Amino acid sequence: MDLREYIVGLARKAIETYLKEGRVITPPPDIPDYLKRKAGTFVSLHRKSTGELRGCIGTIIPTTSNIAEEIIRNAISAATEDPRFPPLDLDELDDIEISVDVLSPLEEIKDIKDLDPKKYGVVVEKGWRRGVLLPDLEGVDTIEEQLSIALAKAGISPSENFKVYRFSVDRFKE
Repeated sequence: MDLREYIVGLARKAIETYLKEGRVITPPPDIPDYLKRKAGTFVSLHRKSTGELRGCIGTIIPTTSNIAEEIIRNAISAATEDPRFPPLDLDELDDIEISVDVLSPLEEIKDIKDLDPKKYGVVVEKGWRRGVLLPDLEGVDTIEEQLSIALAKAGISPSENFKVYRFSVDRFKE
C-alpha cells in the first residue's frame, strides 16, 4: 500500500469506526515513518456526487504526538464537529471523498508577493483572531482572493494591521 492509500485509509477508518462504534481508533504500531513526526493536518470531506464541501477541520500546529494521531482526530472532527454542517451520518460515508493535507511549519511573511495561492496556504492573525485557508482551492486564483477569504474567516478588516504566515502542504486525496 502506498502512502496516499495509507493516509486516506486511516482517515476513512477513523470516521467509520467513530460513526459505527463511537470510539476513537489508535494508530497501528507499524505506521510509516512519514507519520511518526509531528505536523498540523487538515481533513476535508467532499460529496462525490456533487463535489460540495461536507466538512473540513484541521490544526495548523500539531496537537498530538504524531501525524497519524493528528489525522485520526481531525478526520473525526471534520465528520462530526464542523459547525457549518450537521454531523455526518454513516449512510453518507459512501458518497464522501476524503482529502488529507499535512502542513509544513508556518513561515511569517512580510511581503504578499511571497504568496502563491496555488502553492501556499495562508494564516492571517490579529491578536486572538485567526483565519486559515488551504492552498490550491478551486475558485481561489489570486493572492488578493486568498487573503480576502482568510481575513473574512477571522473577522479581520483588511485595513487592520495583521500578520500573514504561509505554509505548504502534502495533499493526499482519494
